[in-house]
Amino acid sequence: MIIQIYEIQEPKEAALMAECGVDHIGGVILSPNEWMIPVLKDSVSVIRESGRKSSIIPLFADPEAVYRVIDWYQPSIVHFCDSLNREASVDEVAVSAAILLQQGVKERFPHVEIMRTIPIAEPRFGSHVPTLELGRLLEGSSDWFLTDTLLVGGAAQPVSGHVGITGKLCDWEIARDLVNQSHIPVILAGGLSPENVAEGLRFTQPTGADTCTATNLLDDSGRPIRFRKDPEKVRRFVESCRAL
Repeated sequence: MIIQIYEIQEPKEAALMAECGVDHIGGVILSPNEWMIPVLKDSVSVIRESGRKSSIIPLFADPEAVYRVIDWYQPSIVHFCDSLNREASVDEVAVSAAILLQQGVKERFPHVEIMRTIPIAEPRFGSHVPTLELGRLLEGSSDWFLTDTLLVGGAAQPVSGHVGITGKLCDWEIARDLVNQSHIPVILAGGLSPENVAEGLRFTQPTGADTCTATNLLDDSGRPIRFRKDPEKVRRFVESCRAL
């Protein structure tokens, strides 16, 4: 069972995640204009030295900018999580651009694996997002899929134009269908916590599990703090996954 955690931006926290038993440890680059982050590059080195896989999410899709990021950081995985749908329909222009980008990464960096987030709506709203069609279209240029929650019905996504960090469960029935359909490994994400991950894994039977919001530290008001993990929550999440 692969365990993945994102928004790890500093070497000390990267080492802690490896110590906790996390397999894929990822960081995020927010802007193509401020993409050289020395501490994040140091984190990639720490992850590599620990024998884990490093992953980088660039929150932009300009090919040359993405190639610069991969060349400088040398991650094990580059992860794309931009939304590729228009409500219940596939955004064909966006999907075509995504496939070309992923093919370009493969040609230039054949040693780097590609992870693609496939959006899934919240429970009972699965038909509002073309999850399975997106999976079929993107499988050929991807090495991994990650499920994650896309809010529907006019709700704003936390990061505009991208999928994830909602803290909300995705529709597990659709996630299970994606796992069964796909010929590449699928990691389950979307609102997973130490308390619910075992149930989600048993139901969907994926290759791994990913957590972000539910394993963050909380501020004085009880709200998750981005880019700061609670080691105890991470350890309990790992234990819940490994117990299966």
